[in-house]
Amino acid sequence: MSSRLDGIGASAGIALGPAFLHQAEVPEIHAYQVDDRIAEAIRLEDAVALALERLKRLESHALAQAGSDASEIFEAHRMFLEDPSFAGAAIEIVRSQGLCAQAAISVAAGELASEFGDIGDEYFSQRAADIRDIGTLVIRQLLGLGEGGFSHLIEPSVIVAGDLTPSETVSIPSGMALAFVTDVGSPTSHTAILARGLGIPAVVGVGGNRIESGVTLAVDGEAGTVWIEPEQSTIDLLMRRKSEIDAGRARAASHASEPAVTGDGHRIEVVANIANPDDAVRALELGAEGVGLFRTELLFLDRGAVPTEEEQYEAYRQVFDVFGHLPVVVRTLDIGGDKGLPGIDMGEELNPFLGKRGVRFTLAEPSLFRTQIRALLRSAVDANLKVMLPMIASLAEIEAVREQVDRARAELADEGVPHAVHYEFGIMIEVPAAAITADLLAPHVDFFSIGTNDLTQYTLAADRTNPAVSSLADPFHPAVLRLIAQTIEAAHAHDKWVGLCGELAGDPVAAPLLLGLGLDEWSMSPPAIALVKERVRTLLREDCRVIAATCLQATSPVQVRRILEGV
Repeated sequence: MSSRLDGIGASAGIALGPAFLHQAEVPEIHAYQVDDRIAEAIRLEDAVALALERLKRLESHALAQAGSDASEIFEAHRMFLEDPSFAGAAIEIVRSQGLCAQAAISVAAGELASEFGDIGDEYFSQRAADIRDIGTLVIRQLLGLGEGGFSHLIEPSVIVAGDLTPSETVSIPSGMALAFVTDVGSPTSHTAILARGLGIPAVVGVGGNRIESGVTLAVDGEAGTVWIEPEQSTIDLLMRRKSEIDAGRARAASHASEPAVTGDGHRIEVVANIANPDDAVRALELGAEGVGLFRTELLFLDRGAVPTEEEQYEAYRQVFDVFGHLPVVVRTLDIGGDKGLPGIDMGEELNPFLGKRGVRFTLAEPSLFRTQIRALLRSAVDANLKVMLPMIASLAEIEAVREQVDRARAELADEGVPHAVHYEFGIMIEVPAAAITADLLAPHVDFFSIGTNDLTQYTLAADRTNPAVSSLADPFHPAVLRLIAQTIEAAHAHDKWVGLCGELAGDPVAAPLLLGLGLDEWSMSPPAIALVKERVRTLLREDCRVIAATCLQATSPVQVRRILEGV
């Protein structure tokens, strides 16, 4: 007998297959007292270090396979584990009470998770789940249980669970997850973010599902519907839709290495967001025509100390070697907000996202900044380097940075060290002040790159990672679109090019809008490249200009989406 469950569509796509019921593997803990507290504390510290290494690998894997939103989940997990109120508290329990390491980390994780859970807010409830996941990761290391996961998953299946932790989700072998169906969750939950990044259909929030292992499920990740033992008519309808979707994706993938040229002959540049040399190789394979955002801060964060000039030089050189003559936009160190830096005292700030982050931090640490610039210039002797500054809000900041760059160049010249002489110098437009004064800034730079993730949340005063207000942090909001349009117009008036490296660039729905606004370079997570290129090929530039003008007159993000859905 066929039945239907309705939940929340969290990741679009159609899937049909057997249900695989996943039960979270919670290690059994037997608490006991230890004789050697010092040795036990060291054992816990070692397990924490191994767990951190595991999170770094997951972060890198998520970035390459699912994009920046996915990788930020594991970055946040690392920060939790490095926080003294978590691992440090567990180590202190061992030292003061003589409790075994696994019990101590369980107690510390439970107490911290309860603090978040008791707040009664969805955002903080998600943080509580994060902490429990991290605690389990450390406990598995202590008990020698390995990484756990889906060893019993032997055929491609629809994964059904109460919930899925981030580490579980990205640990599923490639091709084995046809879809996700969970009892809990929201469009902003970690399962939803990871599913979208991985291109896997997902329905969350079905609540107390009645699904048995092995039954056939049909999943519509856009509508948020799950059919149990669906009727043949339903299967036929869904499979026709799936065939159309799959054919479109296959067609796009087969032409991924070809340029994105509109129907009336206008070519746009499609490049990638990367974080390390491994990402560079993957991006090139998926059709990237260069790099629009090289997040250099991850080279700093994935280690216990600030990398030396030689270590940075080697990492940058590897990326330039991969892309040869193709453009590589390198964002200078973007630290602050939710990102700390090993070995550097960041200080306490009441609101770090409005504090010393991005270029504000690097200007306050001139020696650290010049070391990075020296490494970049040395590594890019024969490369197409474009240096980009984050969080610029004023001309004074641009001038101060240019002074530091000139000093680094002079040092290299005096030392007789080969270095790049010809390169471009640009800024990110992610602070509304920079967008509003783009006409004043454009004469002093070679290019702009719009970071819509931060520009959106700063413009709308809404944290996109906070479910309580995330619906407000919509890049399709007319206010954000007008700032984008104003930025592009100002740059083009001074014959400067404009890129966009926020998540909006990788959304095929936004393609007509961005094309109509005159965007020159589109930078995105590598898996999105093929679909965006394919979408651009179906468009006419003149038509898109009319569409963009209409969107700029809209009064809400909903209205903008309705306009774009009709294209």
